[in-house]
Amino acid sequence: MPEQNVKWPFLPAQTPTEITHAEGAYLYRKDGKKILDAAGGAVVANIGHGRPEVADAVRGALVNASYVIPLWLTPERENLVNELTTHWLPKHLNRIHLASGGSEANEAAVKIAIQYHASQGNPKRHKILSRSLSYHGTTITTAAISGHLSRKKGLESILDTYHQIKTPNPLRCPLGRHHEDATSYYIDDLKQTIESVGAENIAALIAEPMNGSSGGAIMAPPGYWAQAQKILKDNGILLIMDEVMTGFGRTGDRFGCETFGIEPDLMVAGKGMAGGYAAIAGVYGREEIADSISAGDLQVMFHTFGALPQSCAAATCVLEILRRESLLEKCKSTGITLLNRLQDQFSQHPLVAEIRGQGMLIGIEVVKDRDTLEPFARGEDITNKMMATAMEAGVFFYPGGTGEYRDILCIGAPYIIGETEIELMAHALDKALADISSK
Repeated sequence: MPEQNVKWPFLPAQTPTEITHAEGAYLYRKDGKKILDAAGGAVVANIGHGRPEVADAVRGALVNASYVIPLWLTPERENLVNELTTHWLPKHLNRIHLASGGSEANEAAVKIAIQYHASQGNPKRHKILSRSLSYHGTTITTAAISGHLSRKKGLESILDTYHQIKTPNPLRCPLGRHHEDATSYYIDDLKQTIESVGAENIAALIAEPMNGSSGGAIMAPPGYWAQAQKILKDNGILLIMDEVMTGFGRTGDRFGCETFGIEPDLMVAGKGMAGGYAAIAGVYGREEIADSISAGDLQVMFHTFGALPQSCAAATCVLEILRRESLLEKCKSTGITLLNRLQDQFSQHPLVAEIRGQGMLIGIEVVKDRDTLEPFARGEDITNKMMATAMEAGVFFYPGGTGEYRDILCIGAPYIIGETEIELMAHALDKALADISSK
């Protein structure tokens, strides 16, 4: 039978890499080449590919029932809720709303925050603050909220404008690189933004505990989160913590909020929740928020495929594996080894501005001039060139940046990797940087 011209993906300019199967931390191409999945897909895979135990759990759920309306309770949903509340969620976040992806879940969290204030008799509190460098999803609302210009192109006419605070970025603080007053600078920006918008109009701030791929594992300067939380609380503004990427062990702790001492009012986490074996994400909130919305006779509407039983079964199995195999502890220790290895070899490279991260979320920021932090011109397409070279060397990194903020390679590998994979990543990065240097 002649080979068909498959129209995939949607845009014809893109040529897909053909993957026939995956196992452990590796992807296998149609040409037989073995690729280290240092990106974990889209920073999703955590327990590795091809676990029969998870596949069996999904099959069992499918045999049990293909679809049950999200508001009803099934054994798979009950098992997941028990796993989450017993072993994972911070104790103050005991209400759970399940969606089928991070964009859906972040949008649900935004709606819940606004509904909470409405139920409290404060309908004017409907504005959402976000950060200048951020990504929260691809729906109309989450795309508008995000500080990610390249993913808004062509949609500007229908996207609302949201007030944004500056993303706390110690490397690029206007006061100077890693300036001692960086925390005060960014806290002052938060205060001024709240004053400008009016606290009485603001429902919530949505932010990641550490910046994900849009900036490449950027962490706020010391003391920032403690002060920011107090300011929000004093002004009656909810904190929505977007942990779609950092949640379920990616930082080496259960959640990034625990890594950085944050106590959010609402938390969103997906990706690693089912490790790529199924589509699922959750909004986790304070009981008083849910009770207030309920008392106000308001609804938190579900999506058709939210809490799909087979997705719940996959998530429960993945979370049990993470605990049973102590993979969070491995993620933390391996992450330290990996970060040190890369910094030892590349931190003084003339094209490397910074290598940073926590656990198995690491960003490598590449610049034209490390002294001035001048970026390469957008048209030079540095990120894609480096990724292509790394792929030839057998490693898939994840592209980071927003277009304006660019040339970031991200590592979001499965937690199961070891010394062999660390050396593969270092080798591939060396080849990619050498290729850019030579040109």
